[in-house]
Amino acid sequence: MRRTVTRRIAAVIATAAVVAAGVALSITNASAATGGVTGYATQNGGTTGGAGGAVVRATTGTQINQALCNRASSSTPITIQVEGTINHGNTADVSGSSCDVGATLIDLKEVSNVTIVGVGSGAVFDQIGIHIRSSSNIILQNLTIKNVKKSGSPTSNGGDAIGMESGVRNVWADHLTLEASGGEAEGYDGLFDMKADTKYVTLSYSILRNSERGGLVGSSETDTSNSFISYHHNLYQNLNSRVPLLRGGTAHVYNNHYVGIVESGINSRAGGKAKVDNNYFEDSKDVLGTFYTNERGTWQTSGNILDNVTWSSQASENYPAGPSMPSTTTISVPYSYTLDNASCVPRIVAATAGANKGNQVSDGSCNAQTPSTNPTDPTTGPTDPTTGPTDPGTTNPPGGTNLAIGAGADGSSKASGTSFGNVIDGSMSTYWSPSGTTGRVSVKWGTAQTIDTINIREAAGTEGNIDNWQVVNNATGAVLASGTGAGVITFTAVSTTKLNFVITSASGTPRIAEFEAYA
Repeated sequence: MRRTVTRRIAAVIATAAVVAAGVALSITNASAATGGVTGYATQNGGTTGGAGGAVVRATTGTQINQALCNRASSSTPITIQVEGTINHGNTADVSGSSCDVGATLIDLKEVSNVTIVGVGSGAVFDQIGIHIRSSSNIILQNLTIKNVKKSGSPTSNGGDAIGMESGVRNVWADHLTLEASGGEAEGYDGLFDMKADTKYVTLSYSILRNSERGGLVGSSETDTSNSFISYHHNLYQNLNSRVPLLRGGTAHVYNNHYVGIVESGINSRAGGKAKVDNNYFEDSKDVLGTFYTNERGTWQTSGNILDNVTWSSQASENYPAGPSMPSTTTISVPYSYTLDNASCVPRIVAATAGANKGNQVSDGSCNAQTPSTNPTDPTTGPTDPTTGPTDPGTTNPPGGTNLAIGAGADGSSKASGTSFGNVIDGSMSTYWSPSGTTGRVSVKWGTAQTIDTINIREAAGTEGNIDNWQVVNNATGAVLASGTGAGVITFTAVSTTKLNFVITSASGTPRIAEFEAYA
C-alpha cells in the first residue's frame, strides 16, 4: 500500500492541533533507557523478580515447577533460565510447600520474587500458557508463548498466553512474542489479560499478533479495580481488537506500532483512562475510542501518527476518537520515561520488540542499544548454579562434632521406604530419596546453631547421582552455596535453626545417607 510523506505530515499536524488546544506534549521526561524495568512496574516498591536469589536452568515444564517447589518458601527469590520448548508432554505436576503448580500450564500462584527468562537458543512455550494469580514481583522476559487454547486439544490457561488475576502486583513482561493462529472459533482467547484487581504492570518490547483478542484489563464492566499498566515499544499485528480493552483503570500507551487492527484498537470504557503518546497506527480501523458499550472511557493523546487509518461513524455503543483523536481528559504518570518520535516507531520496534532480539531497547533517539546487564546472556547474568564456591570432590572430610545428630529433619517429598530422619541417624545403611529426581531435605534445630560446613554423603552405589544443588538458609531464603556433586560443602558461617539441601537436577535417583553439619 502506498504511503506519502504528505499523509504522515497531515497526521502529525492533526495531533499538533490538539496540543495547541491545551494538552501538553511530553517528548522526553528522562534520560535514555538502559534496559531495566520501566513504566508502572517501577511503582509500588518496584519490580525486581528473582534478583539476589538462586539461578536454575530448566529445559522442561517439570523442571520449572521443580524450581518453584524446591524453594525454601513461596517468597524466596529465584531466577529460572529456560531454554528449549516447554509443552504438555514435558510438564508434570510437582508437590512442595513453596508452590501450587500444575501439569497443564505454568502456574505462578501465591508466589513472589520470581523471574522466568529465556536464554541460549531461546524458550518457546508451545500451547502452554503462564498463569499469574495472587502473586507479586514477577518478571517474564525473552519468551515465546504461542497457540494457547481454551477449547480443542490440548487446552491451557483458559486460552490466554499470559493471564493475571486476583490481586496480582508488580509484573514486568518484556521482550515477549505472544501469538495465536486464529480467534475464539479456533479455540484461542487473549494474549495478555488482567482481571480481578491486578495493578502495576508493564508490557514492553513485545510482539502480539495473529489473534482475535490482544488483551483485556477487567473481565466485565464491573471489574474496574485493575489499573496502572504501561504498554510501550510493542508491535500489535493482525489483531481484531483489545489492544488493549481497558475497563476502569489507567494505562499509558506509548511508542507502539499498530498494524492491521481489524475492528477496534485501544478501547477505553467503563471509566478507563488511556494516555496515548507517540504511537504509529498503520492500515487499521478505529484505533482509539469506546466500543461495544455505552459506558464510556477517556483518553489523552499526543504525537501519534495515523497512516491509512479508517474510522466508523459514531452510534450507540460505538464512539471512535477519530479522525483527529482529540483528548478528552488529562492524565499524569508518576515515573520518568523517554518518548521516541512517532515517525521512527516502526523502525525501532522492528529492531527491538519480541523474543530473541538480545533484549535490545531504544536509546530514546530511535536507536537500538543492548542493555548493560542482560539475563539472557549467562556470561553477564546471575551465577550459573553448576559452579559454586566448593568442589566437594577435592575437599577433605570435616572434623569436629556432627551437629545434625540429635536434630530434626524434614523435606519436600520422600520415596517409598525412605525417611527424612535417615539422614541424621549416623548410619550409612539407611537413606532418604525424593519422590522424583529432585527435592529438598533439611536439618533443623530447636535453637539456633552456627554452621559453616555440611557433608552430604550418598548411599553406597549411588555416588555421583546428584548433579546440581543449593544450600539454603531456611530462615532467610539466602542461598549459602551452590554447585555440583555431593560431599563436603563450606560457606560463610551462619546462625540458623534450619538448613536446606536442595537438589535441582540429578542423573539418577539421589540417595542421601547422611546430612552432616559442622561449626
